Amino acid sequence: MESTQANPGLLCSPEDSQRTLYPYVTGTSVVALKYKDGILMAADMGGSYGSTLRYKSVERMKPIGKHSLLGASGEISDFQELLKYLDELILYDNMWDDGNSLGPKEIHNYLTRVMYNRRNKFDPLWNSLVLGGVKKGQKYLGMVSMIGVNFEDNHVATGFGNHLARPILRDEWREDLSFEEGVKLLEKCMRVLLYRDRSAVNKLQIAKITEEGVTISQPYALRTFWGFSAFQNPTAGAEGSW
Repeated sequence: MESTQANPGLLCSPEDSQRTLYPYVTGTSVVALKYKDGILMAADMGGSYGSTLRYKSVERMKPIGKHSLLGASGEISDFQELLKYLDELILYDNMWDDGNSLGPKEIHNYLTRVMYNRRNKFDPLWNSLVLGGVKKGQKYLGMVSMIGVNFEDNHVATGFGNHLARPILRDEWREDLSFEEGVKLLEKCMRVLLYRDRSAVNKLQIAKITEEGVTISQPYALRTFWGFSAFQNPTAGAEGSW
């Protein structure tokens, strides 16, 4: 009679699927806001392997269905897994062929359920997500954290953007921003993040979504100025032996 006892020399059987136990390749902040005609969203294209900026052409904003735009910070492979879930969801929705389509509010609610469900399994997707869209003239913008915490607002940010970009947006955002003003405000936020976030790279994309659909810009770099005295001598006035 064959023994059914597991081989004590193996930590797991070959059939066991592997999960993301902690982030490997990650993207940093996503910043988004409502403007007069829709939603604007910005993210750089860096992918960090630990503290090493290993990849510099990672796209972290994707259109979802007809009405929504998704941006993600955190683990890139988990973001790709989420995109697979959403592709299946949109395909299933289209198969009904009933003239209805999922709007940004429905997609946002779906993402909150997915993230909270995975958190409850102690197998989270290591992402913070920004979901914006326009449907029937209604603008929608919300975010979801990796444990399912979610909210809607006129402007949102993930990662360092929560600390450095949101104060700028609170001061300067207004409801009737034009497209040009919205882009300028996002660029200001991304420039501050570039100066202060070691994971940020000077290669970004800005996406917009309106009733007409999604447009994602070609990657470009911001003009920067590194002549500030605080940058030239960052330890001036610091106390301590190191």
